[in-house]
Amino acid sequence: MSIKQKAVRGVVWSAIQNWGSQAGTLIIFFILARLLTPEDFGLVALANVFLAFMRLFLEQGFGQAIIQRRDLEPEHLNTAFWINLTIGSVVALVGFSVSGLVANAFEQPALTPILQCFSVLFVISALGQVQQSILERKFEYKTIAARWLVATFAGGAAGITMAFLGYGVWSLVAQQIVYEVLGTLTLWIFSDWRPGLSVSVRHFRDLFGVGMHIMGFNYLSFLNTKANDFLVGYFFSPAALGYYSVAYRVLNVMTQLLVKTSRDVALPTFSRLQDDPERFRRAFYTATQLTSAIAMPTFLGMAVLSPELVRVLFGEQWLPSVPLMQVLTLMGILRSITFFKGSVFIAMGKPAWWFWLSALNAVLNLTGFAIAYRWGIFAVASAAVIRSYLVFPIGQWAISKLIKEGLGKYLRVFISPLMSALIMAAAILAIKQALIGWLSPLALVAVCTAFGAVVYLSLIRLVAPQLFEQVIDIARIVMSKPKPQS
Repeated sequence: MSIKQKAVRGVVWSAIQNWGSQAGTLIIFFILARLLTPEDFGLVALANVFLAFMRLFLEQGFGQAIIQRRDLEPEHLNTAFWINLTIGSVVALVGFSVSGLVANAFEQPALTPILQCFSVLFVISALGQVQQSILERKFEYKTIAARWLVATFAGGAAGITMAFLGYGVWSLVAQQIVYEVLGTLTLWIFSDWRPGLSVSVRHFRDLFGVGMHIMGFNYLSFLNTKANDFLVGYFFSPAALGYYSVAYRVLNVMTQLLVKTSRDVALPTFSRLQDDPERFRRAFYTATQLTSAIAMPTFLGMAVLSPELVRVLFGEQWLPSVPLMQVLTLMGILRSITFFKGSVFIAMGKPAWWFWLSALNAVLNLTGFAIAYRWGIFAVASAAVIRSYLVFPIGQWAISKLIKEGLGKYLRVFISPLMSALIMAAAILAIKQALIGWLSPLALVAVCTAFGAVVYLSLIRLVAPQLFEQVIDIARIVMSKPKPQS
């Protein structure tokens, strides 16, 4: 099977994983949002900030280094596994010990037992990291999809059951623990690799040479994605953090569904093509253009229909999240273009570039919060969006240098999808205003979505017919029967 066929099939199974698990997550989230309070979600959001920060110490970048290496030896895998497990155990002990101090810092005593329970997850996560990387390197996305689907629905069932029984915030805690435990257990059931005892300093150096920059990126990425949760939780109320976290949760779920599906397969694909610049460039263009052609109209349509979507999916109590959700859709549009840059930097042996770009992101993110927080949550969200657009041209210039293509020529491939999506959004707004007094929120969302899809597809067919040709080619690969490997 060719690299292209493996990549396309990998995207299909990654889509099944992401769309299935995220659809399940959204349904579970909608149910829990009606059973629990914003304060419950705010408490768990605070706990997840701590969890995400401590999890950084587990991320040595070994997973990406395993995927990227041409000559992978058993000692690389063994070394990565035992180091990850040792670090996971130490981080779990530290997390359990400092949980009370963290809760006191936020003046939320109820956080202490939540943080203590979450500390166990560090060991569980460490047990599955190498297994996950091996499967991704082999393009075994069918197995990965099974892992996350099983974990998502089992965790959701546990959370909903406990919420109905009146356990409040502990419903969210149980959901997350069941999710992680079953996810790791499924990896070990489906994978035939088991760790050995052959560990060496040389193999550690091989992995750490790539991993140290990725590890640095992970620390900086935390500042870009989780620091605002921490700061909002510190300067504002748990309810405000609940509204903010819901808006960001929707953005992240949509990113998972529309963009991350392809990015998961991008690193192993790009790594195989790192010595073939022309094929690398074509693969990168195809990935970014196709994902942006889907993501741009979706995010703009969501911005127009956010009030109705929140009413239908979450209930009236979550309406303060609407303006946050609308401004964050602008970040979603940008993500559809930039979400592959990390895979390009790693595959081309330039993880340091990714690190320094993330350092700039972190500085601008903290600066933006320091300026904006006095004007409230909406200003904080707006500052995050502005920061993303300020960094965008620098990151794209670096990508252009690596793929040896002019920035202007690369950006021109997004003009047709973006203009078509903007016209579609205007059309949805017009029909929404005409029908808003006649239809229920659910019916209005359905009618506007169908109308917008017809408008957008008609425009794309008219101004960018080559996109249809690419989709047809991919569909042929998906539908064709894979040849047995000799």
